[in-house]
Amino acid sequence: MDTVNLTNHFLIARPNMADPNFSGTLTYIADHNEQGALGVVVNRPIDLDLSVLFEQIGLSLPEGLHAQIVYLGGPVQQERGFVLHTPAQAYSSTLNVTDGVSLTTSKDILEAVSQGKGPAKFMVSLGYSGWGAGQLEQEMAQNAWLTVEADPRVIFDLPPEERLSAAMKLLGIDFSNLSDEAGHA
Repeated sequence: MDTVNLTNHFLIARPNMADPNFSGTLTYIADHNEQGALGVVVNRPIDLDLSVLFEQIGLSLPEGLHAQIVYLGGPVQQERGFVLHTPAQAYSSTLNVTDGVSLTTSKDILEAVSQGKGPAKFMVSLGYSGWGAGQLEQEMAQNAWLTVEADPRVIFDLPPEERLSAAMKLLGIDFSNLSDEAGHA
């Protein structure tokens, strides 16, 4: 398969996805290069809200954010927090994906949120999704994923249960019409 850069793309798990970590998921790819890929699942909320998370790490939280949910970003390093946010801002450990979207792993972003100085829109996840060199390309060749350029509004403006179908609409496809059989041309 030719080299393709899926940075700032959505990975849409096809209905035949056998891996339970990714079945039914929409993953935002924050970095993809010759060493592999890193992303965050953006439609799998967990039973944890920001108020509990911030209490656990000893930070206060502005009142309007207490009910914001936390997501399971993937099967790797689930004890570690990953913050997908807009606009792109630099914190101690930030990957600027585009001019408008960044992924930050340092606690200073949570401290900024605590002080009311955080990013305009953000999503907190525990864990991330990672692929080694060539692994994602191989999965793409096996028809495990559909992909489309990401639209930040899908992540930051829609509830999690609407994100997968919204990403499918970016492709012009109704998810309910997809077959769970993989085809090869």
